[in-house]
Amino acid sequence: MSETTPTVVLVHGAFADASSWSGVISDLRSRGIPAIAVANELRGPGLDGAWVAAQVREIDGPVVLVGHSYGGAMITAAANEADNVTGLVFVAAFSPDEGESLQDLLGSFPANDFASGLAPHVLPTGDGGEEVFLGLKLDLFHQLFAADVTAEQAEIMGRTQRPIAAAAFEEKSGTASWKRLPSYTLVATGDEAIHPDVQRKMAARANATTIEVDGSHAVAVSQPKAVAAFIASAVEGGATR
Repeated sequence: MSETTPTVVLVHGAFADASSWSGVISDLRSRGIPAIAVANELRGPGLDGAWVAAQVREIDGPVVLVGHSYGGAMITAAANEADNVTGLVFVAAFSPDEGESLQDLLGSFPANDFASGLAPHVLPTGDGGEEVFLGLKLDLFHQLFAADVTAEQAEIMGRTQRPIAAAAFEEKSGTASWKRLPSYTLVATGDEAIHPDVQRKMAARANATTIEVDGSHAVAVSQPKAVAAFIASAVEGGATR
């Protein structure tokens, strides 16, 4: 890779944390591609996107943003606030259009069993109020989120998950940055969280370069080499300046 190789910034989604990208980072590094995974608050695409954008602006040179699940909504927002973003990669992720919420997208296809696994938690806010966050029930985590990892690994993932603000699913998205940036979509065909047809629909309207991988929603954990190879193809195939 040359000195102008973009830095890959990986953004996790709900019910996960930045460590979910560990295997992908290892593989990208072996290819000479710099990569970091950033943490986020899981409070809403606008606020979380601004959080990601602030970290991206600190990076010298071009950046390719990669989002998993809800992280796709974040990178869609973040790219509007960081002018060094040159491409977007959606990994089993949302890529909402302007004025569209995640709930709008989830409701566009028949419901699956994922909602039955959600557990609400009422947590305090900084202003003395309360806010509902959603976690994923431990006894259903393996089945609904990470069916293609070992039971032991799924148990650990479930016990280290980060909940998401329920309001994040209702927040309307801002400008769709994928309309002006090269976009890439990896569809997880065994996804029980975001229906694969929803992923295909979003990829088609974004005119995204698309591949399909036989994996669960946690495809970045179960198949990090396949995910890293796809990200590398985005870096090498045009998401540069």
